Amino acid sequence: MADYKKREAPKTTVTRNQNELDTPTDNIYEALSILAKRADQIGEDIKIELNDKLEEFATHTESLEEIFENKEQIEVSRYYEALPKPTALAIEEWKEGQVYYRYPEEKKD
Repeated sequence: MADYKKREAPKTTVTRNQNELDTPTDNIYEALSILAKRADQIGEDIKIELNDKLEEFATHTESLEEIFENKEQIEVSRYYEALPKPTALAIEEWKEGQVYYRYPEEKKD
């Protein structure tokens, strides 16, 4: 899993130049499709990592009275909420040429 915490990606909305995004494919729709798939992969990686960290704090009791605030759990959650969005991370990888993509082979009859 890549270390998304160290990547320099904007945490807010940024206007992008369409010509920069579609340069590798010469088609904006293909570029956006590839970016969307990569953003889904990144989002899933982050989700799995967050769930693994939060599982350490889980208490396996069924009593509602035993629920309490856990400061470390809150800090972990806030840290992951502050990370750049998966789409921004995917765009940064795309601009740096770090996204691998290929076209499916045509079936020959």
